[in-house]
Parts: sequence; structure tokens; C-alpha cells
Amino acid sequence: MTSSLFGSSAKSRLVTPDEALPGRPTRTFNVPTRHEVLGTPLEGPFPDGMSILYLGFGCFWGAEKRLWRVPGVYTTAVGYQGGISPNPSYEEVCSGRTGHAENVLVVYDSAIVSTYDILKVFWENHDPTQGFRQGNDIGTQYRSALYWTTDEQADIAQRTRDAYDAVLQARGYGGVTTELGSAQGLPFFYAEDYHQQYLYKNPRGYDCHAETGIALPPL
Repeated sequence: MTSSLFGSSAKSRLVTPDEALPGRPTRTFNVPTRHEVLGTPLEGPFPDGMSILYLGFGCFWGAEKRLWRVPGVYTTAVGYQGGISPNPSYEEVCSGRTGHAENVLVVYDSAIVSTYDILKVFWENHDPTQGFRQGNDIGTQYRSALYWTTDEQADIAQRTRDAYDAVLQARGYGGVTTELGSAQGLPFFYAEDYHQQYLYKNPRGYDCHAETGIALPPL
């Protein structure tokens, strides 16, 4: 799903506010009411006791599929986050002129699956040392990104980042380039309906991930 496929040049740096596209005040489509696989809502409010993370690890089609398979995950959705332009379209994000990453909203029951286990799926299913790319997909929208919503998640995110960075560098990889931070102030803009659970609707669809094959060490 390289940006060149959509008539845009891949970007090797994040856009500045002066360069960013204007976006739009509201979205121009409806988000599906139910998850195609899990049967749960894609938008909140979510049930009490659920935890929320936002994860970007390459093309969001395959990233979402890896997360909806995890027992204890309540729902997932794909969207755009960490950029400048409000309510961007997919084509605008692929242009590199909105600053967003292709992210996955994952809502999970921490009584069933731990934050560590969610992040184990995240770290082990991409190469977080590649900067603004993931495998054949090149551009700032494919950057590795992790945005938390609680202090507990922040602690685990940073400790797993440090642990994975150490083992990757010991195996000859560069340092982890993942963008870590709080989701506060970083609105999640849902992607268009045809992107939601894309690989369930299109089982033979594009699925590129440059995983390292290296396990996340236990904490």
C-alpha cells in the first residue's frame, strides 16, 4: 500500500503546520455501527472497565487484523492520528501533507488481556527501527507510533520500548524510532468505512509488515 500507488510522492519528513492541508471541520462519511468480525461498536462510549490504546505499525489493514484476533480485545478500528489536518481523507494522509500516522484504535478488557500482551503484538509485528516506512510502504503515515491513555500504559509502553530496543540493537538493528506519547490532544479520526476490517472483507488484500522475528522480552 505504498503512497506511490495513489499518485502521491512519499514523504521523508513530517509536514509543518504551514505546509499542512486544511482538512475539514467534520467528517464526510458514517462510521459503521458494528465491527465486521467482533460485532461490537467501533465508536464509544465503550463499556466500563475497558482500556484504550492507539497503535501505528505500518499499513493499518494488517495491523488491525493482528489486534482483532487477540482474546480480550473488545473492538478495533482504523484511523488517522498524530497529525495536523482535521478529518483528513485517506488520499490526503497518503500525500504526507496531513502529518498523520495510520493508527489502530484497540479497546480491550484488561481483566482478560494485559497491556503487556497487547504491546507484545505491537512490537513483534513490525520493525520499529525503520523510521518513516514499514517494509515496502514508505512515508510518514507508516511510522511506528504508540499513544497511551493511562499512566499504567505509559509505564509499560516505555519499559517495553526500552527492552525491545536493547534486544534489537544486540541483534544488529538500529535504535527504535517509535513515536511514544499520550493520546491526549491527539484526536483519532476514523478512516473511511471501506478501510474498517479491510482484510476481513478482502481476505486476499494487501498485508505488508516488516516484523523482525524477535520476541519482546518479559518485563
